[in-house]
Amino acid sequence: MHPAEGRVEKVQAKGGRKSVTVDIHCHVLTLEVERLVSGCPEKQAEPAAQLRIYGAESVEYNRRLFANLIPQLTDIGERLRRMDAMGVDVQVISPSPNQYYYWADVDLARQIGAVQNEHIASLCAAHPDRLRGLGNVALQHPELSAQQLADSVGKFGLRGVEISSAVNGLELSDERFDRFWSKAEELGCLVFIHPLGTSLGERVNRHYLGNIIGQPIETTIALSHLIFGGVLDRYPRLRICAAHGGGYLPSYIGRSDHGFAVRPEAAKIQHKPSEYLKRIYFDSLVYTAEGLRHLIEEVGVTQIMLGTDYPFDMGAYDPHAHVSAVAGLTEQERDLILGGNAARLLGIDAGAAVMV
Repeated sequence: MHPAEGRVEKVQAKGGRKSVTVDIHCHVLTLEVERLVSGCPEKQAEPAAQLRIYGAESVEYNRRLFANLIPQLTDIGERLRRMDAMGVDVQVISPSPNQYYYWADVDLARQIGAVQNEHIASLCAAHPDRLRGLGNVALQHPELSAQQLADSVGKFGLRGVEISSAVNGLELSDERFDRFWSKAEELGCLVFIHPLGTSLGERVNRHYLGNIIGQPIETTIALSHLIFGGVLDRYPRLRICAAHGGGYLPSYIGRSDHGFAVRPEAAKIQHKPSEYLKRIYFDSLVYTAEGLRHLIEEVGVTQIMLGTDYPFDMGAYDPHAHVSAVAGLTEQERDLILGGNAARLLGIDAGAAVMV
């Protein structure tokens, strides 16, 4: 049985009204995109690349797992049923990361973006009380990515986009992405950073370490480049959310602050690194109550949004219990993490959505 099938009682607030629950980290697969890329050499080379990153045992397990997850990634009825089981009012759906396809040339990338973003928008339009969407952009083509971002928000009504932690070996602080960051700040939309795989190579291609530790490391590196590379100084109004609780950065931010204090090459930014964490949003996917308590302590309760990683097996599907287990939280603080922060950030009418 999938973890999401266990029924969770929804939180009830005073006056017969329950708090809204918004899941910021959940994925959808666009089958038409797979048809677009099926004949490409880069797509056909994926199995060999996966074998190098994850190893044979994990590749075979993932193959079976992904096949079983197709209904959850593509069937809207199945999605809504599992949302109800988890006590989730609204999912903010984003592309399955395997569909970034940053290797695509400009013409194919334009097609991928149009098909994928229209698909996500159509799901949201069909279920406006349950779904909001984040789109995909071709970051490998800076001018196109800025236009796709504008179309995602303006044409398709999405609330932002999902991007990976690096693009074809380039860090997100590379000046070639400044056009994208500038447009994201201008639009005031959300940029959800979710890695795909890891750059650690064969060192982590056993025991599923490529995901277990590799993906959080990728997020840690990406956020560190955005901070130390000055992106958050140049674009101070960016709305960035980091998957998987921001990786390991919030847990060891003191080392970054120390480096800022003693190393001139790490002191070219306007504030110490820990100050930037209070301007970034993080999902709650850190698995333990103590981990979530520490994340709250480092970044502030207003910066954390519920994230389950639906429907993958590294997700956590008892969100109310996870948040409730954190000692010392007030009811208001729990409500902010469960959905209040996301509702505010994404313009969700929480009162209208959750009257009971």
